[in-house]
Amino acid sequence: MKKYILALLIAPVLGLTISSCSLEEKSEYFVGPDQYYDNVSQCRIAVNSTYHYLKTLYAFRHFTVTEAHTDLIYEAAPTVPMAGLQLSPAQPDFAEDIWQYCYKSIMWANGVLEHLPTAPIEDWDKLNFLQETATMRAFYYYLLTSHFGDVPFYTEEVATQSDLDRIARYPRMSAVATRTYLINELNDYLTQMKDADLSGNNDKKFYVRTSEIEENRAGAPMALMLVAKMAMWNAAKDTEHEPEYWYDIALTALHELEGIYGALAQYPLQEVMFRYKNTPESIFEIQHTYTSGALTYVSNLAAVCTPYKTVVEKDENGRCTVATYDGLTIPELGVDATTWTPARPNVYFSAGLQLYKGPDQRAEINMAWRYPANDEGQEFKSVNTRPWLGPKFWCPNMYTTNDSNNYKIFRYADAVLMMAECYCAKRDQTNFLKYLNMTRQRAGLGDYTFRNWEKALAEIQDERARELFGEFQRKFDLVRWGIWYQRTSEFSDYDEVQLNIRPCHEYLPIPDKQVVYSGHSLDNKEYNKYGM
Repeated sequence: MKKYILALLIAPVLGLTISSCSLEEKSEYFVGPDQYYDNVSQCRIAVNSTYHYLKTLYAFRHFTVTEAHTDLIYEAAPTVPMAGLQLSPAQPDFAEDIWQYCYKSIMWANGVLEHLPTAPIEDWDKLNFLQETATMRAFYYYLLTSHFGDVPFYTEEVATQSDLDRIARYPRMSAVATRTYLINELNDYLTQMKDADLSGNNDKKFYVRTSEIEENRAGAPMALMLVAKMAMWNAAKDTEHEPEYWYDIALTALHELEGIYGALAQYPLQEVMFRYKNTPESIFEIQHTYTSGALTYVSNLAAVCTPYKTVVEKDENGRCTVATYDGLTIPELGVDATTWTPARPNVYFSAGLQLYKGPDQRAEINMAWRYPANDEGQEFKSVNTRPWLGPKFWCPNMYTTNDSNNYKIFRYADAVLMMAECYCAKRDQTNFLKYLNMTRQRAGLGDYTFRNWEKALAEIQDERARELFGEFQRKFDLVRWGIWYQRTSEFSDYDEVQLNIRPCHEYLPIPDKQVVYSGHSLDNKEYNKYGM
């Protein structure tokens, strides 16, 4: 049975293009269950399995959950119940995918971490693979705890059916305890990595930007970012430690990132657009490629982030030859795209936080009032009260819904604003202003004038909205700050969200079938309070 499950661990990478791995896997690297982990190539293939479900997880429905159920964006799609927050344990929708694919990825990572230590490969390669796998496992637990709060936690290998049955009955574990374990584990690997870098015996280095890592794999920057993210969650949720304890842990990791990435001003603002792949500012991206008629690894986010397309002319074969997007010709988008009901900014964002023709240079990337995005451009037809989502999310020359952009999950500007937030919590005005003004200055805004700490926190919350707009994390921020229900109820422009929203929607429901499968060790008590 153990060999069978190990075979399942490796089999999914065969013939697939997966995030942060080579597009071409050589057939001789695929081996039987008795031969795993015999060389670097086999170990790399095993680690690749932990990236397998990223494409499935990061698509338009994840965007809906993390961005369109917030104060910044809405998605008025009556045929998509999830868009209107029609979520419950009986109708979990995308919550089921997140639960299933995160735990599958964790199972694979646990198996890899069980067997890698005995692989007959160089110590440097072994440490690299161990850190990468532990980082990916931590990422999936980060997603689970951010989406569901307390979730079952396990690190052992699933080697038999009895293992699987036993683990399936694990109850929820404190999200604080889960994050604490992962923070300690990642910090241990980071210490070993730093020692390896300082040894001077390696041609390669761990502590480099993600764009300098072969195939943009999850290295030290990703591990450091996760330590900081989880520590800041714990600062908000831990009742045993003072928040400052966790802010100090976050700052230690964030300053390590600062040592790797340097000054934010060196990274062009234009490169935050998803079409620009693996840019120097990037910490973690979902890797996508598209070649017409050949190997594809794509998603579909741009289909809900592009203005409505209208076919204007067709050739004799019925193929579109001229198309407009809300009345305008946009050459970069071509004529072959398929657009779905678009998500759009809430008025709170487009008329309050980032004004049309205001000084914030990010506005023309985040939103589209006109095309081209300058004073000579023409306005779209349907932007009287609100714009479309901007070129940050558009996929040039998209064919049907095949979005080949890379989705930016973590980048350095996020880390800079996290430092500002930590120093705000620690009442360090000098450093708070130093890091807050880094993103403002790059965007063309003046320096922030300090008034008091309450307004300072509100400014960080607004600046994260402006800088990280649409990058799969606004809901996580609002939940961490304890203001998701209030802000979404007040500022969402979608009637269905206003009608259906309940405090329990702060976290996603665990699917009913998972509760049953656990023997009711799992629960949805918060949803039960509202009759769901």
